[in-house]
Amino acid sequence: MQDRHLFEYAVIRVVPRVEREEFINVGIILYCAKLKYLKAVFHVEPLKLKALNCELETCVIEDNLKAIANIGAGGKAAGPIGLLDLASRFRWLTATRSTVVQCSKVHPGFCIDPEITLKELMDKLVL
Repeated sequence: MQDRHLFEYAVIRVVPRVEREEFINVGIILYCAKLKYLKAVFHVEPLKLKALNCELETCVIEDNLKAIANIGAGGKAAGPIGLLDLASRFRWLTATRSTVVQCSKVHPGFCIDPEITLKELMDKLVL
């Protein structure tokens, strides 16, 4: 039997009107320290945004989500945060914010393959 690895994840949300506390799940950030894995993926449904009277254009939200994915991937292109270690980038990405794009609380779990788990979480919580 293969080893299961502890992972942490957060759901990326779009909160069109912060004061109303309504949100739409648009992505997942998954971090597995043992496997040195950190990745953020997203999918935006414009009709869902319109249902909550979101006045921002989808392209603006997607630009913010691409920045999150780039920081998750790391490297110079992601700016100073992208140069931090995986754990620090994950903690930075999942820090509490009161903005239009924010993350849920961090949740733990166990996985064999984080890529498969990321897809399963995306299917279950976003799509």
